[in-house]
Amino acid sequence: MSDEASGSRSVARTAGIRLLQVVLTVAVTWFILRSVGVSAREVAALSPVAWRPRWGLLLLASLLLLVGYLISGGLWGVMVRQLGGPRLGLFRSCQVFLLANLGRYVPGKIWQIAGLAYLSRKEGVSARLATAAALVGQGTALAGATLVGASALLGPPGGQSALGRIVLWGALGLVVLLSLPPVFRRTVDLAFKLGRLDAPERLREDVTFGVRWVASYAFNWAVYAVAFWVLLRSFGLPGSLLEVGPGFAAAYVLGYLAVFAPAGIGVREGFLVVFLQPALGAFALGAAIVARLWTTVVELVPALVLALARVPAGGEEGRES
Repeated sequence: MSDEASGSRSVARTAGIRLLQVVLTVAVTWFILRSVGVSAREVAALSPVAWRPRWGLLLLASLLLLVGYLISGGLWGVMVRQLGGPRLGLFRSCQVFLLANLGRYVPGKIWQIAGLAYLSRKEGVSARLATAAALVGQGTALAGATLVGASALLGPPGGQSALGRIVLWGALGLVVLLSLPPVFRRTVDLAFKLGRLDAPERLREDVTFGVRWVASYAFNWAVYAVAFWVLLRSFGLPGSLLEVGPGFAAAYVLGYLAVFAPAGIGVREGFLVVFLQPALGAFALGAAIVARLWTTVVELVPALVLALARVPAGGEEGRES
């Protein structure tokens, strides 16, 4: 009976946590949308009649987004090698990365990293090194996305309070500061110490590591921003690349920081509406919803194909590097 009672309490606790995550996601999303005054006109603009794409541009946007995902996977593979791991090659790197990336859709931010550690071991990468590459990669990716999304985070001239602009400029300055070699090494050492992990020696020895990887992921996010802009153009929506692209990156960063929302669902869309409204007006809400569907489909389809094609490397399965 005690085992049954313990099991019931565990199920109830898990259900309670999931319910709290849903409530928080809905509440935060509602607050964001309410703060920008989503109108009946914007809801009416969700009509399918208003969302007929030019299929050529939609295909181009999807291909660019896929290229962005492949760049992310390739960068992770390069980071594994630079931290002392084996050379995986582009196909294996993307295969592991995209499959593990599906962990973002599970509440909590650890599943993507845990998935990378698990799948990497089957490719001859130690769990410790795979986790290190995942942690450092995610940190530098967020920094790169912050730089690309800087103009959206800062807002239009006069659109932020003096205190808000000071805070945001301070945050951007912190991203740049943390990229500098001495600060980057100390920050990484501290992060790994808090996680009870040993930072790879090569990470300490490479003085340009932080700057180089933040710049690499900033380029990666620039590709994502261009893909998003082409998506909007496929639906005939207004806005230049510099007006709408940074908002896509900025919304990702803020959605990622909402740790209770799996893959930032809801929260990311709410912030994207905020960033797109100046350029898209009533179509901002629809654009945010379309962007979520688009990114999910373009991510899931290749991941499923790679899952079917996945064959463990001969003699490598379970081996630690």
